[in-house]
Amino acid sequence: MSNVVRRHRSALRRTALRRTALGVAAALALGAVAAAAPASAHTIAAAPGSSVAAGRPAPPAPSTSTGYGGAVASVDAEASRIGLEVLRDGGNAADAAVATAAALGVTEPYSSGIGGGGYFVYFDAATGEVTTIDGRETAPAAMPSTAFDGWTFQQLVSSGRSVGVPGTLATWEAALDEFGTESLRDVLQPSILLATRGFRVDETFRQQTLDNEARFSVFPETAELFLPNGDAPQVGSTFRNLDLAKTLRQIALFGTDEFYGGPIADDIAAIVQDPDALGSTTYPAPAGFMTADDLADYEVLQQDPTHVEYRGLDVYGMAPSSSGGTTVGESLNILEDFGLSPEDVGQSLHLYFEATAHAFADRNAYVGDPAFADVPTQTLLSQEFADARACEIDPDLAATKPVAAGDLAATGCEAAAAAVAPADTEGLSTTHLSVVDRWGNAVAYTLTIEQTGGSGMTVPGRGFLLNNELTDFSLTCSGTDPNCLEAGKRPRSSMSPTIVLDGGEVRYVVGSPGGATIITTVVQILLNRIDLGMTLPEAVAAPRASQRNTANNAPTPAEAEFIAAYADDLAPFAQFLSQVGGPNAPGTLAGEIGAAAAIEVAPDGLMIAAAEPVRRGGGTGVVVEPAD
Repeated sequence: MSNVVRRHRSALRRTALRRTALGVAAALALGAVAAAAPASAHTIAAAPGSSVAAGRPAPPAPSTSTGYGGAVASVDAEASRIGLEVLRDGGNAADAAVATAAALGVTEPYSSGIGGGGYFVYFDAATGEVTTIDGRETAPAAMPSTAFDGWTFQQLVSSGRSVGVPGTLATWEAALDEFGTESLRDVLQPSILLATRGFRVDETFRQQTLDNEARFSVFPETAELFLPNGDAPQVGSTFRNLDLAKTLRQIALFGTDEFYGGPIADDIAAIVQDPDALGSTTYPAPAGFMTADDLADYEVLQQDPTHVEYRGLDVYGMAPSSSGGTTVGESLNILEDFGLSPEDVGQSLHLYFEATAHAFADRNAYVGDPAFADVPTQTLLSQEFADARACEIDPDLAATKPVAAGDLAATGCEAAAAAVAPADTEGLSTTHLSVVDRWGNAVAYTLTIEQTGGSGMTVPGRGFLLNNELTDFSLTCSGTDPNCLEAGKRPRSSMSPTIVLDGGEVRYVVGSPGGATIITTVVQILLNRIDLGMTLPEAVAAPRASQRNTANNAPTPAEAEFIAAYADDLAPFAQFLSQVGGPNAPGTLAGEIGAAAAIEVAPDGLMIAAAEPVRRGGGTGVVVEPAD
């Protein structure tokens, strides 16, 4: 399939006639609808137990549900319920996914939202085809390759210089145009209402705010919204974002051109070029290069997925600019050469570590934006290349890390030859949602604004944070690195939305946040479910470890529960573990790897929607028709 490009250049500069009295009246009318009683088929008031329904406390949200007719899994109860209502009202998986994602932008503003980007994978049950939308952010056209020189990573994280051109709204529009049955205006209505009425602050939201208090306080607009009266919102209080409700209302009324070509674009460019920082020496907030023309020129890419076969199943993922599909695929191809079983869990986990270490060596050496680098996608996904890499793995002993990247021309058991590539600085805070509808269509969608809180900059009067995705480029760059900063380029990502088919029908939908640990989280969940005999809820909840070709032969980062359960099993293989996070790690992410949301569809149509029971405060999996 050739790449299909979605452009946003029609009516990009509106005249004063655009703001007629009729348009203003329509905007005011929709605002009244959002603040008043439900007038849409997809208002969250229709969701039983919604915490924003007047005077009605939310019951505990289930992390796992089982049933028929459609399923949604995400990290947030409100978002999952909104997606479920779309399915109940006849919408398909694409409609529900966009509605869920919009709600996550309200309740998970530090992880996602219209100021970021992501990757959307769609399975069409009628045609049997899997298609993807690359909505990754891009570097501005005027950004020089030397833009990061002289700045530390910590200085760049909270700055205009780290902001990429957002792709989330363009992704939603393309997904609905290509696969959906409803309009963007319709699917935004629940989120407009949610932002207007507010949601209950939980411990995760408060802790994430406190973790970012120092840098949020540097930006007055962010401090006013997220640190009212100088403190993070209290647990149990209601958090409302009226500016975001107004922004979404404008987009619902006037379309995505309002964002990519109207006054919102001007506001984004203005704050990027002149961050409204308070002169902090810790967070100097260097200015960025984005202009309104960069937003007007933004394009999403519709392209073929990655594909490998694993244990007779077809595994589809996201092709570059994401490294998720190639690295998950290569890891599984390597594991295909070994027998794994719960009877010898120590060796199975040892092989999992070695497979992902070798796949990460190849990822770092070869994967970047294919528009700027010659990415050997087909080689990385080939079983022949994986066989050569598997030859380098000792089934009984851990290799010294980091291992070198593989020789792309190798056949059989030839030695690796490439150099070791630098490690990543990819942020941990992203979000993922999985959806399956009654017809068997499925969506795996991972979206982000990068680090928790993104750049820390809220667009004035608009209510959303901007991403800091450009820090995903290699900060120190050699001539062979495919992930060097270049104008117009998409930085390499680890987001890994994954759909697994069995005989042409959807079997698993899975993904997670977690920066570079996303890849290992997806591989481990599939390993747990397919090879180690766990149910899907068990596979999601099980403790995790993430071997990403660690430098200096360091121990593999792992959750404390994983160390307690498996350290003794792994020791004979010279696999040693260290607790992820540590005592100085920020709040809710300390000690955690990922926050997955997954769905399984049994051959008889029974659906299991499984989200995290504990990580990141717990997620919510829901189904249209619960089973007895």
